[in-house]
Amino acid sequence: MAKHTTGKVTLESSLKSLEIENFLDRYFYRPIGFQIALLLKHTPATPNMVTILSIFVGIAAGTRFYFDDIWTNITGILLLILANILDCVDGQLARLTGIKSKIGRILDGFAGDLWFTTIYIAICLRTMNEGAPVYIFALALLSGYSHSRQAAIADYFKNVHLFFLKGTSGSELDDTETLEKKYKALSWKKDFAEKFFQFFYRFYTKGQEGLTPEIQKMRKTISSKFGNVISEKLKNDFRAQSKGIIFWMHSLSFNSRSLFLFGFTLIGHPWFYFIFEVVLLNLALLAGLKQYERVCKTINVNILNGIYENR
Repeated sequence: MAKHTTGKVTLESSLKSLEIENFLDRYFYRPIGFQIALLLKHTPATPNMVTILSIFVGIAAGTRFYFDDIWTNITGILLLILANILDCVDGQLARLTGIKSKIGRILDGFAGDLWFTTIYIAICLRTMNEGAPVYIFALALLSGYSHSRQAAIADYFKNVHLFFLKGTSGSELDDTETLEKKYKALSWKKDFAEKFFQFFYRFYTKGQEGLTPEIQKMRKTISSKFGNVISEKLKNDFRAQSKGIIFWMHSLSFNSRSLFLFGFTLIGHPWFYFIFEVVLLNLALLAGLKQYERVCKTINVNILNGIYENR
């Protein structure tokens, strides 16, 4: 964990990159999160504390989706919006203060899983109260699994894009081989918390890599050819070819899925969200993967052909 602050404090300085932010994040969530992060910057509050608070708020939000009452549902929606604001705050506070840790990144991803697990259970119980069979839980499990894959790949898309924007220092790309070495080097006795999180994080990263073989080939080629110090020509070529992929990345984000969750809940059929996630968002996932893999395959061939050799 490191702590330091340099330069002028601006909204952009609290973000990984404006280029990867979608409309709601750029004009709603991030500006509010920035103001809260500024207030917390000179307090004892840490990013991980904010993340843990977001977990409790998100779980409280999820329970409100159980009730067949529009005003109770609206309070759940508002609480989930607050949880997402706090989720923005933890990352922005980490960048403003320089307080960053691997556990913080893992915990941040875990927070969203707990929010939606609570929501899925609440929706299932509500739907069963309305006469649905217990099999609704099977649909929820399929939806939850789909969600985990979609969110993992959206996060991976984002970090690959950040790698081409800012290099290794601006991205959080990991690989299972390195993580496995780190995991084995940790002690359950001395490093219990970190080893516990790393135990699961290895599988999360392995899942991302398993769905993106062409990205893995490209990363290995870049590492062997350039040592991850890549030219502006390569950066610009990747960004030019991958512009459309940002759309798919955003379609799999919290903001897109939450709008549909809110809409289905307000019309009294929250279980429709399961269908949306299993069918439409999985189609978006496949489309995004196909396009990203095609771009990375082309980039990889170009690198092997020496197009980017003159750095």
